[in-house]
Amino acid sequence: MANYWLAQMNVARALAPPDSPQLAGFAEMLDPVNALADAAPGFVWRLQTEDGNATALRVLGDDMMLVNMSVWESLEALGSFVYETSHRNVMRRRREWFERAAEPYMVLWWGDAGRLPSVAEGEERLLHLRRHGPTPHAFTFRAPQSAPDSVEEPGPAATDPWTCPTP
Repeated sequence: MANYWLAQMNVARALAPPDSPQLAGFAEMLDPVNALADAAPGFVWRLQTEDGNATALRVLGDDMMLVNMSVWESLEALGSFVYETSHRNVMRRRREWFERAAEPYMVLWWGDAGRLPSVAEGEERLLHLRRHGPTPHAFTFRAPQSAPDSVEEPGPAATDPWTCPTP
């Protein structure tokens, strides 16, 4: 068993309240995509309330900022889910529901296996990434980092725009 799990957090500023008609398409895709994640190889955990998702939670002091957090056994497992499943359909349509981000909105980091991250930890990692760029403390698919106990080099950088906003 690996000593580390990969945590990810992404945030998005909604164009309208989550229960609005403008976000109806996003809301319709949420449960099926969450179920797909839950069943994906390498999936460990995702942030959710009793509603089964995290749309009621807010981060970064912004009432319109939605959050998603999950934990995976590996960078490859998360990458497969993000880029090789119907999750891509949500990514392709994100401009219908969310503002274009002016700074990084997704962060990855390694944590001890068996320990789940908090939203506060995710916020700190995202803010660290925004201030310092990719480091072993907070990184992206485009600048992956190996797990601390790994002797392998990180995999190839992703080229999908979901991983990092365009300037």
